[in-house]
Amino acid sequence: MRAIVTGGAGFIGSHVVDALVARDDEVAVIDSLATGKRENVAERAMLHVQDIREPLVELFDEIRPEAVFHLAAQADVRVAVEHPVDDAEVNVLGTIRVLEAARRHGAQVIFSSTGGAIYGECTEPAREDSPLSPLSPYGTSKLAGEEYLRMFNRLYGTTHVCLRYGNVYGPRQDPHGEAGVVAIFLGALADQRQAQIFGDGTQTRDYVYVGDVARATTSALGQHGGVFNIGTGRETSVVELYELCRQAAGSTIEANHAATRPGELQRSVLDPSRAAAVLRFMPMVGLDDGLQATWDWVQSQRED
Repeated sequence: MRAIVTGGAGFIGSHVVDALVARDDEVAVIDSLATGKRENVAERAMLHVQDIREPLVELFDEIRPEAVFHLAAQADVRVAVEHPVDDAEVNVLGTIRVLEAARRHGAQVIFSSTGGAIYGECTEPAREDSPLSPLSPYGTSKLAGEEYLRMFNRLYGTTHVCLRYGNVYGPRQDPHGEAGVVAIFLGALADQRQAQIFGDGTQTRDYVYVGDVARATTSALGQHGGVFNIGTGRETSVVELYELCRQAAGSTIEANHAATRPGELQRSVLDPSRAAAVLRFMPMVGLDDGLQATWDWVQSQRED
C-alpha cells in the first residue's frame, strides 16, 4: 500500500510510520519540521518537507496515496489560546487541504483527533457519543476537523475515520514547551531537578503508550467511517504518575507543587470499548512498562 503520513517526523506520526514500514508499505512523510525531526523518520520512508497549509495537490499527485494518516497539527494548547488564527489555519484549513488532495486519489483519511480537549470535564469515562465541550481553540479546531471528515463522508461517500487519542506518551516525545506531562517529568528527573505539579495533583488522565496508539491508528484502515476513542479506560492522577516516573528513573527527587492552572481539567478519561469491539484494539503496554521504556529512551538520548 502507498501511504502518506502527515506529521510523520513528529512524536506520534513517526511511530505510525514505523508501524507501516514494518508492514512493508510504501510510506511518504509530509512534515514542515517545525516540531518534527528528520532523525525520527524511518530510513525506508520518503520525507517531503512541506507545510500542510501550502497546496498539496501536486505532491499527492506525485505520490498517488491509497491511504493518508493525517497527524500534522498545531497541538500546543497554550499557542492555540494565544494565536487561535494560526491554530485554525493548521488544524482546520490544513485538514481541508489534505482532504481535498486525498479525494483526487480515492484515498482514505485516518484523522488524529483528541479526547480530553474535545470532551471537556468528564464525570465518567467519555464515550464517542458523550457531549462535546472543548475548552480551548485547539479542541475546537480538532472538532472542526472531525466535522469536515464527516461532511466529506456524507457528500462524497468517503470512509474517513476519526481517532480521539487519550494522553499519549512514550519515546520521542519532546519534554520542552507544552509537552506531555510524562516527557516533562522524565526530562526533569534526567536533569536531576524538581518537576512541577500544578495544584494538588489529584487531577486524572488516561495515559496510553505511543506504540499502542500507532497500532490502533493503522488498524483503522478499511473501516467505513466512524469515530473511535483510543485510550486505556484507566485513570491515573498526576501525583501517582510522578511516583511511577520516579520509580522508573530510580530517583528520590520530590516534585514541587505550584498554583492550579486556570481552566485545567480535573478528570479526563476515555471509554475505549468501541475501538475494542470494532478495531479489535486493546492496549498491550501497561503504564509501568511504558514509563520504563520511555525512561530508557530518555537515557539513551543523553548518552548520544
